[in-house]
Amino acid sequence: MIVITIIGLASAVVVLAIPDPRGRLIDDATRFAARARAAHDSAIVEARPVSIWISGGGYGFDTRSRGTWQPISEKPFKVARWADGVTPVLSGDRDRVVFDSTGLADRSFDVRLTRDGESTIVRIGADGSVKVDG
Repeated sequence: MIVITIIGLASAVVVLAIPDPRGRLIDDATRFAARARAAHDSAIVEARPVSIWISGGGYGFDTRSRGTWQPISEKPFKVARWADGVTPVLSGDRDRVVFDSTGLADRSFDVRLTRDGESTIVRIGADGSVKVDG
């Protein structure tokens, strides 16, 4: 009986220690935040607006050129998909925040990411700051 209890406890420890194969939600939020910071820096360095669009399937980056938004295709600004099961809470089908050439955002913007009852928020401030609230 004691052996069966020990085996059961050991099995439970192993199952709880196995990481989620989809990765941690905070990792997705941190990756998104790092790319948003890079977009902020790019807007300043290149002295032209850069936007981040967010949809249910992923996110991407555009730059303003000749009066229209043009997708950026270089790393780290290629379109990215959210990891399996990650869902952003959006006000519509697609949200956008724009960094102007001084690095200021056109508005404060929070992106709440959820998966399996867990959530985290990436906050983009009007001053261009980007942080993750776990």
